[in-house]
Amino acid sequence: MRDQSFYPRSWNNRDWKSGDIKFDMIFGESAEQKFGAPYLLAHRGDLHAALASAVPDEFVKLNHKLVGLDQTGEGVRLSFADGTSAVADAVVGADGVHSAVRDILFDTAPVKFTGRIAYRTTYPAALLGGEKIDDCTKWWGDDRHIVIYYVKPDRSEVYLVTSQPEPDFCIESWSAKGDVRDLRASFEGFHPQVGQVLAACPDVHKWAIMDRDALACWSDGKVALLGDACHPMTPYMAQGAAMAIEDAAVLSRCLDGVDRDGIVNAFRRFEATRKPRTTRVQETSRANIWLKERTDTSWVYGYDAWEVPLAA
Repeated sequence: MRDQSFYPRSWNNRDWKSGDIKFDMIFGESAEQKFGAPYLLAHRGDLHAALASAVPDEFVKLNHKLVGLDQTGEGVRLSFADGTSAVADAVVGADGVHSAVRDILFDTAPVKFTGRIAYRTTYPAALLGGEKIDDCTKWWGDDRHIVIYYVKPDRSEVYLVTSQPEPDFCIESWSAKGDVRDLRASFEGFHPQVGQVLAACPDVHKWAIMDRDALACWSDGKVALLGDACHPMTPYMAQGAAMAIEDAAVLSRCLDGVDRDGIVNAFRRFEATRKPRTTRVQETSRANIWLKERTDTSWVYGYDAWEVPLAA
C-alpha cells in the first residue's frame, strides 16, 4: 500500500473564498509516531488491490448475486441468482448501504436521500498546466464544500469530491454522469485554487448522498453484517471504508479460536465491541463539522482495532 500512496503534509481546512486556514491537521511522520500508523493518500483502486492481494484467488467467486439465505442444522445455505448454492458455517454480509443480506434478515427502512449531491472525479494533474495545488484541502463554504487532493505519490492524478444541496436529484450511482459546467457554476466565487482545479476538470460523475439509520441489531444467528451494511456513513469524515476495515479486524479477533457452537456469541461480542464507536463516527460525520475548526482527532485516529478491549 505504501508503494502506491504517500504522506500528505496535512488535511488542510480553508475558507471557501479567502483561503484562510480554519484548521490544519498535520499528518506525515509525526502523525505516524503519535498514532502508530500512517495517514496516507491513495487511489481507491490501489486500496482495493492491496486488500485483494491478501486473499488467495481460489477464495473469491465472482458473478454470484445473493438471493436467499436459509439457516439449517448443517449451517447457512446461500442461494444465488444463477441457480447455484453454497453452505457455510457462518455468513458475513459486507455488501454496503444497499445490503442484500440485511434486507433478507431484517425489515429495514428505505434509504433516505439527504437532499445533497456530490460531484466526484479523478483526472490527470497534467491538465493543470503546471499549476500547483495543496496536497489535501477541504474548502468550506456556507452550504457546500469541495475536497481536493492528489491520489498518486508522484502527484500525477487529482481527485475532487463535493457536497451541495440539490433536493430534486436522487440518483445514487457510481457511474451517473454530471455536467462539469454545472459543477463550475456551483462553486463560482470560490478561491482561485478551486477555480483552476474545476477549470481543468474534463468530466465528472454525479452522486446522490444517501443516509440510513444504523441497525438496532447486526446479526441473526450465524449471519452478521459489517460496515455500511449495518452502520452506513455519510462521506464527510472519510471514515466509511475505515470503519469497515476496523470491523473486519475486530470480528476476526472475536472469531479467533471459536468453533461452530460459538459463532452466535462471537457475532454478538463483535457488535457490542464496535457499536459505540461506529455510532459516534456515524453521528459526527452526519453533522459535517469534522475538522471545520480546531478538533481533537485522537479518538478517531488513535483507535487500534487490534488492541481495543473486546466486550464481555
